[in-house]
Amino acid sequence: MDLSHDQQQTYDSVEDYEIQTLTEILPINIKETLLSIVDLPGLLEVVIDIGRVPQARFTTGTNSLGNREVTLEDINYIIQRIGNFGEDNRAGIERTLHRISAIRNRSNKIIGLTLRVGRAVFGTIKIIEDLILTGKSTLLLGRPGIGKTTMLREVARVLADTAYKRVVIVDTSNEIAGDGDIPHSSIGNARRMQVSTPLNQHSVMIEAVENHMPEVIVIDEIGTELEADAARTIAERGVQLVATAHGNTLENLIRNPTLSDLIGGIHTVTLGDDEARRRRTQKTVLERRSPPTFDVLIEIQGRNLVAVHEDVASTVDKILRGSIFEPDIRSLDESGNILINNTSTKALLKNNNSKEKYININQVYEPEVNVRTTKIMPYGINKGRLQRAISDSNSKIDLVSDIKNADLLLTTKNYYRRRTKALREAENKGRPVYVVRRNTYQQIEQFIKAISRQNGFNTSTPTITTALEEAEKAVSEVQEGKKEIELTPQGAYIRHLQHAIADRYGISSTSTGRDPKRKVIIYK
Repeated sequence: MDLSHDQQQTYDSVEDYEIQTLTEILPINIKETLLSIVDLPGLLEVVIDIGRVPQARFTTGTNSLGNREVTLEDINYIIQRIGNFGEDNRAGIERTLHRISAIRNRSNKIIGLTLRVGRAVFGTIKIIEDLILTGKSTLLLGRPGIGKTTMLREVARVLADTAYKRVVIVDTSNEIAGDGDIPHSSIGNARRMQVSTPLNQHSVMIEAVENHMPEVIVIDEIGTELEADAARTIAERGVQLVATAHGNTLENLIRNPTLSDLIGGIHTVTLGDDEARRRRTQKTVLERRSPPTFDVLIEIQGRNLVAVHEDVASTVDKILRGSIFEPDIRSLDESGNILINNTSTKALLKNNNSKEKYININQVYEPEVNVRTTKIMPYGINKGRLQRAISDSNSKIDLVSDIKNADLLLTTKNYYRRRTKALREAENKGRPVYVVRRNTYQQIEQFIKAISRQNGFNTSTPTITTALEEAEKAVSEVQEGKKEIELTPQGAYIRHLQHAIADRYGISSTSTGRDPKRKVIIYK
């Protein structure tokens, strides 16, 4: 926001001014309590629900704002100062990036408010700026609150002010360029088109192309089939698209029938006998229907961590065929340098309690001098294919029929879901249970090769799984009161995943030391 001379004298920084504009609409008791908190630069949102004590949420946790419960008068006090809510139950404060969202009861009366702090953060796209400047259409994915809109705003500014392109923002909820008729200065020379109702977003997207001759169109949250169709139409006219969509990963979009068209659409194809044998698949398979709308897809995994699929068409084809796909894992180090690791992102645990593990088939491990034979108990796995994969890869693996003699149990996703006695016994005995998604030779072969790289799961060499479990445990202990916890030294890629876990829970983390002893520290 551009401040006047008087405003600059009143407030120490733009940050102070932005926070002040939000606090001015709060009832006096809530405002005073909020302003007494030291960590206001870390404020994410203020939550106000009738009959409850208001809360301020920060990156580091949540603070109660006094001990007085919110009344209907408090709610109405705020509403009177922000104006009307749109059909999406959102409102804003003019010339700011703040967003106020309403919760209504069954009578349509507002009984709760979420006041989300909007900030213009410059430099957030350094990690992907080279991709944006290529002119390729780019889709951003990520969980809520991870910074998609902030990054999208910076994309618009850089393309307009640095690349000197004609940029039009389709700003449905005024989150990108702020509320009011004059857009926030953080978008630079980009132009902004407001949308009267979310239902009209697709038509405004087409209108932007037809009426204003943009070279780039920026859109926040493509979520309907009509919007997906509009995006395809825009891309076919040669306009660069930069957008966000619902979902965390590329695979999420493949499974989403509404949005799968963004990455080419999926349909069922029946192969001939010869082609099925050549591919080593069933006769009925899934294939991509058409070229994707977006050339590049970026999964935002953390503040300074992204997974990049530079060729969406190729990656989708590999996923549908059960092949290996290798996104570029990009991160920023402490000095602001971009680090790129080309590896798979499949090694994340599903949750703290699950013992299901998906093997990282591309991770490179340092070889050990003395490699021991790994004993595998197959359960629901085609033994003929398994034996063939072991033979083809010349791996030091023996198959056993008793879990007592096994180092691990290998099963399929379908069998794992049944939670049979054999699986429970394996977990009770502390044997890792590994899961292949399909009982095909390709999947089994990939698993065997990965196991070979891990050198028989020698306990002196931590796997990705144990490293992530260690990070999860450290986060939990810090949440319970510990100041900081040092994790076991790991390679760069594993450290990135550990940082991502800390980010997911709103816990701070940093790396220290020099390789090969460089490690992550989890702290409050």
